[in-house]
Amino acid sequence: MAAPLDLQDIYNWLLADNMVRKSEINTLYAHSQAIMKNSPMHPLCAVAHGKLLSAQPPHKLLTLDALCEWMAQRHQLPFIRIDPLKIDFTKVADVMSASYAARFHILPVELTPDTLVVATCDPNATEWEAEIARLSRRAIRRVIANPLDIAQYTTQFFSLAKSIKKANKSNSNELALRNNFEQLVELGKASKQVDANDQHVINIVDWLWQYAFEQRASDIHLEPKRDMASIRFRIDGVLHQVYQVPAVVMIAMTARIKLLGRMDVIEKRRPQDGRIKTRTAGGQEVELRLSTLPTAFGEKLVMRIFDPDVVVKTLPELGFPVDDAARWDSLTRRPHGIILVTGPTGSGKTTTLYTTLKALATPEVNVCTVEDPIEMVEPAFNQMQVHPAIDLTFADGVRALMRQDPDIIMVGEIRDLATAEMAIQAALTGHLVLSTLHTNDAPSAVMRLLELGVPYYLLEATLIGIMAQRLVRTLCDHCKAPDGELADDLWHSLGGAWNMPKPAAIYRAVGCAECRQTGYRGRTGLYELLTVSEPFGEQIRAATDVHALRRQAIADGMKPLRIAGALKIAEGVTTADEVLKATAALTNQSNNAAAVKSVQPENTAAIKSVIPAKAGIHGT
Repeated sequence: MAAPLDLQDIYNWLLADNMVRKSEINTLYAHSQAIMKNSPMHPLCAVAHGKLLSAQPPHKLLTLDALCEWMAQRHQLPFIRIDPLKIDFTKVADVMSASYAARFHILPVELTPDTLVVATCDPNATEWEAEIARLSRRAIRRVIANPLDIAQYTTQFFSLAKSIKKANKSNSNELALRNNFEQLVELGKASKQVDANDQHVINIVDWLWQYAFEQRASDIHLEPKRDMASIRFRIDGVLHQVYQVPAVVMIAMTARIKLLGRMDVIEKRRPQDGRIKTRTAGGQEVELRLSTLPTAFGEKLVMRIFDPDVVVKTLPELGFPVDDAARWDSLTRRPHGIILVTGPTGSGKTTTLYTTLKALATPEVNVCTVEDPIEMVEPAFNQMQVHPAIDLTFADGVRALMRQDPDIIMVGEIRDLATAEMAIQAALTGHLVLSTLHTNDAPSAVMRLLELGVPYYLLEATLIGIMAQRLVRTLCDHCKAPDGELADDLWHSLGGAWNMPKPAAIYRAVGCAECRQTGYRGRTGLYELLTVSEPFGEQIRAATDVHALRRQAIADGMKPLRIAGALKIAEGVTTADEVLKATAALTNQSNNAAAVKSVQPENTAAIKSVIPAKAGIHGT
């Protein structure tokens, strides 16, 4: 049996590979020994704790991941970063016990009919290999992983797998006689309260939330199927399959969450809404908005996670260019008028409005909102939720708020003529009104209001600004890499009609542990800000088409969404694919040569001036 990995081995190998200087080896070794003496840990952790710089150019910091990768290469073993999203931990937990895995500091990470992949942090330790190969009847393939990750996920995976098995067993006994949907409903009436408070179910739900917070998820989807139910997370706007649990476990999980959200646990035939407040592992308060939907195989539950840090972000942190942030700030500081934010669902409209209102909500100002539903409870606002079932609509809410001495009113959405008329009435009587519309771009919002039946003269008198927006994923700063020169035809599709200078180099997504191998981390906004000038008001009065409105808006300084996306590409913030995907509906609008003809070369020069020199821009 080979001796376990020790500190002396690691420093001998580092010296042999010229990773550390010979003159420093004794000092570094003594420092690591002292760390391990005070706090027992894996030898690699002790070395990483010293924050060594590699002796080889470019002298990068020897992080724990870097040391693990180096050791894997030295022993000709693959190095992996454990991704919990890709591990079926119920299956891998059947291979060995939690105590056995902890004893040898190993963790099964992949199971196929012929092979078992096991992560280890000690390339010398192989005494477990023959025994596991015999018990699993599979060939063993060893990989090296971060020892801290192995320790963390060993505890999580085996504990969760145990809870799921226990919950499945107890719930399966109760549902053994289920033959059809009606019997399931009747049985649920008698047993769901017990299931919801089962300790194993509580453990699973608590783990699910904490895991979602760690993964930066914005939504959690619990989707029932015939036999197995799916758990998916939306991360940076993209859904990821997380895990599958038995259908009976999903029923108990849904009941537990509904109970905490003060929803009717027994009612499964109609949609319901609820809210839960919980905390992250770090103690930060997080709010979840719940929504259930009856489906063929049971209730589908979606939890929207609201990050409390969103409302304290500044406009530049949301992705606003400096000039657009200044124009937006000047609009929102006006004493009265209507400002609209447009875009499809999930484009960040609510985040923009909450951030703006938070900045405006000083003690001297009364900020009131009418929402459906209230997205995030914010103490600085007076928030009202509409209830169509009792005839409390957006229009009724605005009418009621008018008697509450408001300074600023936020209307969740203008859906009909009655709401639009009340918003206009509020603006005419000296209030600042912010609201949203679902249109593809900013000029289209005017046409939508005219189509609803709003008279043009009221729009001309009250409308002061419209902003359309989209969200695109941002490249991970840890792994993005240069990707050569952008193709001419692709750049032309983004900003060709504006004669924008093409960037000499762009960046591509690579993938690393920080971004879960996606190459993207976080999202930023693309904004198209239209300010209503006197010439634009004349176009509204003339009731011209949307193309005339767009031409005038661009002449007044509006940069189309695709131009905003092109600037993000030039800055190395995102990729062309992301911009094209987010602005696919605008192909015939933002690049319309007729629309931009009247604004060249003034705005083209302005755009050139805001492209950063560090992006390596050259003229065309």
